[in-house]
Amino acid sequence: MTTPEAEQPRPEERLEQAVRAAEQALIEYEIAVETFRVEVENFSRLHEQKLGPMYARLEELDARIAEARAARTGDPEDVRKAQELRARLAPIPGVEELLHGWMGGEGLFPEAAAMLTDQPVRPPQRVRPSEEARKLYRELARKAHPDLAQEDKERRRREEFLTRVNAAYARGDAAELRELAQEWDAGPELKPRRSPSEELYARLEWLAQRKELLTVVAKELEDSAIGAMLRLAPDDPDGLLDDIARQLMTQIAERETELAALLG
Repeated sequence: MTTPEAEQPRPEERLEQAVRAAEQALIEYEIAVETFRVEVENFSRLHEQKLGPMYARLEELDARIAEARAARTGDPEDVRKAQELRARLAPIPGVEELLHGWMGGEGLFPEAAAMLTDQPVRPPQRVRPSEEARKLYRELARKAHPDLAQEDKERRRREEFLTRVNAAYARGDAAELRELAQEWDAGPELKPRRSPSEELYARLEWLAQRKELLTVVAKELEDSAIGAMLRLAPDDPDGLLDDIARQLMTQIAERETELAALLG
């Protein structure tokens, strides 16, 4: 039986299905990469806030121990090591900005010193986007991809809009994402100039290029020191920091005992 002409599949139908599948896969991958990036940034801030003063205290104790040892022995090699360790701690221009307020030219700031005595320090905000935020982000990322633009002006508009979308998603701000969705729906309507097949092929090409770029970004995040630490305890990163903090406090106590003995 001959299929009626009206029921014949359109030439672009299989291509459309491939594009939809590739879009969905890319969007999910984008969300995974962006979520991991947000977690890495949060963990990095928490790591610096909680452990930074301890590392700084250890370095200071190592320098003082080396200086005390050099003063006792007078050995040129001990003197050289002491000078080298002290030079690493020498104030540099802009040190306060570089260390985000933990240390200045006179050493640790009071808040950092309080951390060493187990005083509470407010952790940075932990951002874990809600399911609503994830859904809104998926929809906006699909609608506003710059590759759908045919003119440079429209492409720039989309790129600027997606920058705002990414920033809102990084904050987990579902309310702002809803506002952005309304803004996008009220914006100018896209008027494609290419044929449907040309649009679909161009879309597939862009999707492949975007996947390659995201793969590079994900690899850089995973290979970073903070990313590697986060992967060690993805379900309990705070517990991992607590374990490291306890180890550092033990090392600090050992160094302080050693220094006291040298100065005794």
